[in-house]
Order: sequence, then C-alpha cells, then structure tokens
Amino acid sequence: MKIKVKVAPKEHKEFILKGEYIRLDDLLKNVGVVNTGGHAKIIIQDGEVKVNGEVCTMRGKKMRSGDSAEFEHVIYEVK
Repeated sequence: MKIKVKVAPKEHKEFILKGEYIRLDDLLKNVGVVNTGGHAKIIIQDGEVKVNGEVCTMRGKKMRSGDSAEFEHVIYEVK
C-alpha cells in the first residue's frame, strides 16, 4: 500500500530593507514572527530558523538584499 503525503506549499513574503543589512533577530521582530528579542534568540538558537535554506543559529546574522529567512513554512525574502 502506498501512502501519499500532501505537503503544503511555503508562503513567501517580502521584507523591504531600508539600510545595508538587518540582523536576523531584528528581521523576525519586524515581520511579526516574534514580539521580543528574547523570543527571537530562543527560536534561532533552537535551530528553528533557516537562512538561505540552511539552519542558522546566529541571531546576529546580517541579512542583506537577496537573502531569505524561513520560519514555520513562511519564507521572508529580503529585498
């Protein structure tokens, strides 16, 4: 017997960068994923966030135009 698994497509959202870069924890706060920097720190250090498709545990990671962050099946593209 074959089992079919249906995977929901990932949602894409844009974040317009106002400077040269934004830190990953600040990006997550700005897009509304978390309310505080402490919460951002926890989910990043727990490996729940991907940057450009790979798990990133650096909360101070500099996100520049062209980078993307993924959390809970939503991809935030930095433009």
